[in-house]
Amino acid sequence: MVVVFVLVALLVVGVLVAANRYLWLRLFRDTTRAPGPARRIGAAVIAGGWVLAVGALVAERTGAPFWLQRVLAWPGFLWLALSIYLLLAVVAGEVVRPLLLRLLERRAAVLRTEEAAEPSAVPAADAERIPAGGAAPPKTSEAPEASEAHETSDPREPGRPGTDTPGTPDPAPGSGAPSPLALPSRRLFVSRVVAGAAAAAAVGTVGYGTYGVLSGPKVKRVTVPLAKLPRAAHGFRIAVVSDVHLGPVLGRGFAQKVVDTVNSTQPDLIAVVGDLVDGSVKDLGPAAAPLSQLKARHGAYFVTGNHEYFSGAEQWVAEVRRLGLLPLENARTELPHFDLAGVNDVAGEDEGRGPDYAKALGDRDRSRACVLLAHQPVQIHDAVDHGVDLQLSGHTHGGQLWPGNLIAGAANPTLAGLERYGDTQLYVSRGAGAWGPPTRVGAPSDVTVVELASRQA
Repeated sequence: MVVVFVLVALLVVGVLVAANRYLWLRLFRDTTRAPGPARRIGAAVIAGGWVLAVGALVAERTGAPFWLQRVLAWPGFLWLALSIYLLLAVVAGEVVRPLLLRLLERRAAVLRTEEAAEPSAVPAADAERIPAGGAAPPKTSEAPEASEAHETSDPREPGRPGTDTPGTPDPAPGSGAPSPLALPSRRLFVSRVVAGAAAAAAVGTVGYGTYGVLSGPKVKRVTVPLAKLPRAAHGFRIAVVSDVHLGPVLGRGFAQKVVDTVNSTQPDLIAVVGDLVDGSVKDLGPAAAPLSQLKARHGAYFVTGNHEYFSGAEQWVAEVRRLGLLPLENARTELPHFDLAGVNDVAGEDEGRGPDYAKALGDRDRSRACVLLAHQPVQIHDAVDHGVDLQLSGHTHGGQLWPGNLIAGAANPTLAGLERYGDTQLYVSRGAGAWGPPTRVGAPSDVTVVELASRQA
């Protein structure tokens, strides 16, 4: 097992080193004429970015002083997101690069053809004054013959269109010599264009995705019909909140935005389905304080996610209870028209506090509809076995950073949205916050209002 772990670690490090060397080559070496400060700065930026990123991850997981976590988190986690989209953009640029080169080469070839086909530049008026069989009158030194000027305009001469010699000067203004490219060379020019476009695309993507997270989650609404739900409960609204990830980046201000968004929906019940925090109660207790403002007619409930077990699950269960939320630790409560149950996250198994479906669901009346809160979608199979009508989950973030949705989709039965598994339905929220980079691309954050519908209605 140790050997396998070491081999996997070496493979990951090798891939990262190769990918970042490729980035440096395309963004810095290929865009400069010779070794110099630009290349050294580029190497320092890439290496320094990864030092900050690894430092941010290690500081969070080892419980480093919170001030240090905050110092490392913003630049480190944003570099993670930026490096992903820099790599994707530079790879996409490999398709554009040969097309641009071919376009410039064709343009240069056309100009060379036009120059070669130019007629003699002797003015017609001078030709009329030359007697038959006579010689042309001598030109003054102030006006050199056009033919001599033409002879010096070899299209392959450095500085003329068609040359690939770096550093040659542009034709003088007004010389009449069109140049699609003279300074720098075509290859250098194309490298700079592609690198600049890649950098702009990556920065724009990460900037827009970060703005989307920091501005707070949007409200999503979905209707879920339940066969056993009585008519009296038709239209019952559950606000599903998952994956807030309060931590060194998303703090009290973000928690307040989430609370305000939830309360604006005026739900009948609030379900916080895990991954509320990334840190201890000592560090993040003040950030979580706005949760005490959550309001719903039938209360707010909480189940643990895997990140709670990285942060002190027992302490956080006590803290959310103090804030007015009702933890469901492998427990069930009977609401007027259906049962609401909750199970611990599977990460709790390492602490002897994993999910216990028999305890939460074993003795219930199966003629009543049952809604289960369970952080991870993979728990759906146990929910099916215990006759649950609807499971509410999070965990996936919808992939958070495209193309991460491909990985998250392969690891989870449902990536996001509503799906049916036999007689059980599963709804997976993309989550309200973000883990690591405070950035989402292709997976916008949400607070989902699940409206239960009675088929009897």
